Amino acid sequence: MQAPTRAPRRAAFLLAASAALALLAACGSGKPPPNISLAPQVAPAADTQALAVQPVQWKRSQPGCSADCPSLEVDSVAFPQEPRLTALVDHALATMTGLDPAAPRPYIDLAEFEPYYWRTAQRGYQVVLKAAVLRQAGDLAVLQLDSYQYTGGAHGIPATQYLNWQRSRNRVLSLADALAPGQRPAFMQALRQAHAAWLETNPDARDDRAAYDKLWPFQESENYALVDDGVRVKYDAYSIAPYSHGQPELTIPYAALRGVLKPEYLP
Repeated sequence: MQAPTRAPRRAAFLLAASAALALLAACGSGKPPPNISLAPQVAPAADTQALAVQPVQWKRSQPGCSADCPSLEVDSVAFPQEPRLTALVDHALATMTGLDPAAPRPYIDLAEFEPYYWRTAQRGYQVVLKAAVLRQAGDLAVLQLDSYQYTGGAHGIPATQYLNWQRSRNRVLSLADALAPGQRPAFMQALRQAHAAWLETNPDARDDRAAYDKLWPFQESENYALVDDGVRVKYDAYSIAPYSHGQPELTIPYAALRGVLKPEYLP
């Protein structure tokens, strides 16, 4: 069973990414940055009820490189009707780069990140950044943002950040906003129960539960998505399981969250 050598670094990285999301979302009443690298130059869709989504896809190699070239791939989305959300996705994906959360990032979006990456990447490096809409329901658009970074070694490092966007208020819906007053302990208890059920399917945990719990204890998380079948919580690699388990994903059914979530966020 592999020890969680990278867990502190990756947990800190996700905290940095979450902080960046919150910071940009808090400025929801302001204007988006003028250079939104993900936003295509198109007119808004006529239907303002459904959130129009446009794919943004490209893959590039380091200019002037001929062998074992660093690469950068983007498979994302833009929102012609809501440039603020487009700007947020662009900024958040740029934030989900770099393996040292303490290091300053001299870029604010993908347009600025790309030239920085070409200047600093070594041979064989790979960065893949993705964003997709998981669900649209009424006033909410739920997105999943993913990054994968390979900088040498046996494997790359993935990360995932969920974004629950409240359209009417032009903001990210934090977990505290979605929960009924005083219900955070009840939510975390429901998450703990989902984790316990997940452990029953985990062969490493079944082999030696005491050792597993010591190496990979339960962790609270606010990386949540309001999806069709419940509240989904995704963990980083090395957080509650070895790398071989990927990024563990827990789902709390909505039936277990009545009285815990605010009524408007229950189906």
